[in-house]
Amino acid sequence: MLTGNSFIRYRTLLDSYRAALARGWSDADYVALVQRLDEAVAAVDSRGFAITPLTKEPQLGAAVGLPGGRLWVKDDTGNVAGSHKGRHLFGLMLHDAIAHEGHDRELVIASCGNAALAAAVVARAVGRRLRVFIPDDAPPSVVARLAQLGAVTVECARVPGERGDPCYLRFRDAVVSGAMPFSCQGTDAPDSIDGGRTIALELAEQLCDSHRGRIHLDRIFVQVGGGALAAACARGMADAVRMRWLDALPRLHAVQTQGAAPLARAWRLLRERMGRDPSPARADEWMAAAAAHADELMWPWEDTPHSVAYGILDDVTYDWLEVVDGMVRSGGSTLIVSEDELTRANDLARRHTAIDVDHTGTAGLAGLMQLNATYPPGSDETIAVLFTGITR
Repeated sequence: MLTGNSFIRYRTLLDSYRAALARGWSDADYVALVQRLDEAVAAVDSRGFAITPLTKEPQLGAAVGLPGGRLWVKDDTGNVAGSHKGRHLFGLMLHDAIAHEGHDRELVIASCGNAALAAAVVARAVGRRLRVFIPDDAPPSVVARLAQLGAVTVECARVPGERGDPCYLRFRDAVVSGAMPFSCQGTDAPDSIDGGRTIALELAEQLCDSHRGRIHLDRIFVQVGGGALAAACARGMADAVRMRWLDALPRLHAVQTQGAAPLARAWRLLRERMGRDPSPARADEWMAAAAAHADELMWPWEDTPHSVAYGILDDVTYDWLEVVDGMVRSGGSTLIVSEDELTRANDLARRHTAIDVDHTGTAGLAGLMQLNATYPPGSDETIAVLFTGITR
C-alpha cells in the first residue's frame, strides 16, 4: 500500500521540482517547501495531501456490466477540500513559491464548486487574498464556505449577446488588470496541470504495486469540463509508461454531458476535417491540424449549460488540445452522456461502494456504462474510473 505525500513521492517527475533545481535549490529545499505548505493546508482543512485510495470494485463492475473484478476506482473524494482540484492548485502554488517567493499578488478564479473551495483552502493556508467569480445561482453552501475561508466572491450574471461563461470573462478581466490566475485552466495557469498529474501517477503505481509488477491498463474514463483533469491524466499516464508502471498508454475516454460538450464537438469536427480515424502514428499531424484550425473547432457552447453534473459545465474546454493529444496517442475517444445516464451512474456508485461521491464525480462511470452498452470492452480488459468530488 502506497503512503505519503504524492508531491514528495513523485517530485522528480514534476515541473516544479525541475524549476526549483534550475534555481539552485537542493532536493531538501524542495521537500521542505512541500512539507511547509502541506502543513499549512492541513491547518486550514484538517488534512494535507496524502495518496488517495485505489480499489477494485467487483460489485460495481458487475452492476455496470463488467464482471470479473476488472473495474478499479480511484477515490479522490477524501482529498483536500473534497476533490482532486486541490492537486492542481497546490501544484500551482508550489510553482509560485519557487519563482516568486514572497509575492503577494491577488489570486483570482472563476468557479462555483470544487475548484473554488480548493483555491480558498490553499489561499487561506498561504495568507493570500482570493477573489472568486461565481454565477448568480452558485450553491449557497459553497458561497458560505468560501466566506468562512476568507475569499471574496463576485456574482456574474449572463449578459445577452455575450459569448462564453461570464465568470470566466470577468476572471480574464481581473488577470489583465494584474491579478494572478489561480485556476485549474491550463490555458491561463499552465502550471496547474503539473500538480494534477499526481492523481494519474498514484493510480498507475498503485496498480503496478497491486500486481507486483508492470501492468496493462486498457482504458481510463475521465469527466471533462475545462479539461485540466484529463490533460493532467494524459501527461501522468505518459510518465507512468516511462516509469514502467504501465506497459502502454490506456485509452483515454473523455466524458461530457449533453448540457455542455464543446470538446466532443471539436473532436467530431477534427475527425471530419482529417477524413479518417485517428492513429497514434499520425498524432503529430492531427495535433498540427487541431492547432492550425483551433477557432474553427473550439468555441463557447451556445446554450446556457445545465446538468446534474454541474462541475463539468464549462462553456469551453480550455485545455482541449492536450486532451485531444491524449486521445489520439492512446486511441481514445469522447463520450456524451445524458442526464438519465449520469443519475443512474451515481445511484449505482453510491449503492455498490461506500464512497460519498457527487454526480460530477461519477460522470466518468456514466461514460463507461454508455460505451459498455454500445461497444463493450474486451472481456479481459482492465478499466479505471475516477471518483473526484464529494457530495455537498
